[in-house]
Amino acid sequence: MLRFSSRPRAFLAAALAAASLAGAGIALAAYTAFDGGGSGAAPAAIAGTGRPTAQTSSPLSVAEIFRRASSGVVEILATASDSSSSPFPFGQSGARQAQGSGFVYDDQGHVVTNEHVVDGANSVTVKFANGATYKAHVVGTDASTDLAVLQVDAPKSLLHPLTLGDSSSLQVGDGVVAIGSPFGLENSVTSGIVSGLDREITAPNNFAIDGAIQTDAAINHGNSGGPLLDTSGHVIGVTSQIKSDSGGNEGVGFAIPSSTVRSVVSQLISSGKITHAFLGVSIQTIPAAVAKAIDTTAGAEVTQVRSGTPAAKANLHGATGTRSANGLSYPTGGDVITRVDGTKVTSADQLRSLVDGHRPGDEISVTYVRNGTAKTVHVKLATRPS
Repeated sequence: MLRFSSRPRAFLAAALAAASLAGAGIALAAYTAFDGGGSGAAPAAIAGTGRPTAQTSSPLSVAEIFRRASSGVVEILATASDSSSSPFPFGQSGARQAQGSGFVYDDQGHVVTNEHVVDGANSVTVKFANGATYKAHVVGTDASTDLAVLQVDAPKSLLHPLTLGDSSSLQVGDGVVAIGSPFGLENSVTSGIVSGLDREITAPNNFAIDGAIQTDAAINHGNSGGPLLDTSGHVIGVTSQIKSDSGGNEGVGFAIPSSTVRSVVSQLISSGKITHAFLGVSIQTIPAAVAKAIDTTAGAEVTQVRSGTPAAKANLHGATGTRSANGLSYPTGGDVITRVDGTKVTSADQLRSLVDGHRPGDEISVTYVRNGTAKTVHVKLATRPS
């Protein structure tokens, strides 16, 4: 069960609160509370330079990483009075609070956190490592990547930006460190390794976030939005979710990669918003190793087409059945997308990445196979709905 890593400060039913946000199995790393509670955020990774930084040759100790980075990690308290806001479920009336984590992005007072930590908040405050607290305003949010940018009017002496690392250089087994406020315990540090790469997690608006980093570094409710750092002390991810049946850390956490953070945060700072291109299909990978066994073509098979979308207007067809191969179930009868703008498509993740590399209004060519025959259509991409 995946859960966002937020959590109520008053230690109220964190698992239930998270489940209402993400569905069974997914928990946000923030901690949501009602009538005086709060929600915490998970460690994250990003840097204000906007440029990837290579790892140093000699790994730093956990103690040294914490010494260098902790002053740039903050605790975030978001308050809302609107009972319909997503971080404040169950329809309670009165003030509700969510407590999470974040980190200083640059010396202009920009702070990065998770979208689910501040979504629906009327008031946001940022608490620095020395205990000083300042009001902040939301510059912009992106529910599709679960990222948000705040701006706080704090003295320059308190602004210690963390350096954004290069998540694309990570390997399974690399050491990582998370810093955040699990259960409201600010400046908590945990360490572990990269347990997996290129994972797919679900955003608060139910779209897929590709390329997530899996780690066994302990991430609990209240860690949402904090930094995940490599052994050079650079932010390589923003911790967002945990996989848990109990609602607590079970050794499987997920962070949004710094490559995504870099792109999204820069756009939020410059314009306050971000738009994603939208094709309008649900898809599943058909690996080359099983395509022949289920009498289809390798690529990204369309399992469903949303009405009124570019895919529907292009007359793409969704799956009509399923077949099993190697103990797994695969869709059949749908169009299998094999190329976009001439680039070969081998997986659902790759197709999403190719579409997301465009802007709404761009026209792309989509090659697909239907009943053994390849066809190409030109599709004008729309704006992804919220």
